[in-house]
Amino acid sequence: MTTVRTRIAPSPTGYLHLGTARTALYSWAYARHHGGHFVLRVEDTDVARSTQDSVEQILDSMHWLGLGYDEGPIYQMQRLPRYQAVAEQMIAAGTAYRC
Repeated sequence: MTTVRTRIAPSPTGYLHLGTARTALYSWAYARHHGGHFVLRVEDTDVARSTQDSVEQILDSMHWLGLGYDEGPIYQMQRLPRYQAVAEQMIAAGTAYRC
């Protein structure tokens, strides 16, 4: 049987808004109910608008809400080289194309 993994992926471009908090709660509760893992992934790919203050605010908000995560925070920009390498492999294998 596959372990349940849920995630929340807020963009650090401002305060955590109510819709993201609600989605985080549902994802967290689903993971907990099924004995799974809840992952926090920070979508910091909008480098022009992402700020460290917003990242800290997101982390503080998650803590305040009592939504502990099992993995993360994972920062997308730190994984960019890996994503690029896999994309190149897929293009070379003919399973993806440049657009």
